[in-house]
Amino acid sequence: MSILLASFLAFRGYLQIEWVVACVFVGTFASDQLWYFLGRRHGRRILARRPSWRALGDKAQALLALHPDLWVLCFRFFWGMRTVMPIVIGLSGYSWRRYLVLDGIGAIIWAVALGAIGYNLGYALTAVIEDFHLYQMYLLGALVLLGLLVWLYRRRRDSGE
Repeated sequence: MSILLASFLAFRGYLQIEWVVACVFVGTFASDQLWYFLGRRHGRRILARRPSWRALGDKAQALLALHPDLWVLCFRFFWGMRTVMPIVIGLSGYSWRRYLVLDGIGAIIWAVALGAIGYNLGYALTAVIEDFHLYQMYLLGALVLLGLLVWLYRRRRDSGE
């Protein structure tokens, strides 16, 4: 969510989209590498401590066995797999050099895709914000009228009429 917000802020001119994408790449790549190496060393213990991760880890192992390179490239696009899959990949004995390269490619695709989505959502959000500005006076007027009607109702009820 913060990636989309940062991309929207770039659309609005507060940030530069190139820096947003670069930061997303670095953060994604670094966290994937950390989880991979933790998986190589402590993967079984990490998965054993978290029951929900253990179930996802079993699923991740099955998927990884079918198409390992494809999953290394694409796991981050599947909800729930972003943290578990690098642990399982590390646990599986997958080559760290191969993981480094394919994970880098996947992280670049991820960063550019989310940056572009957030940036382009700026057009849609700008239209919504402009519509809100158009209707905010009507909304304010309706709230004032509602408040006045409630005040008159209570005043009338309290005066005994």
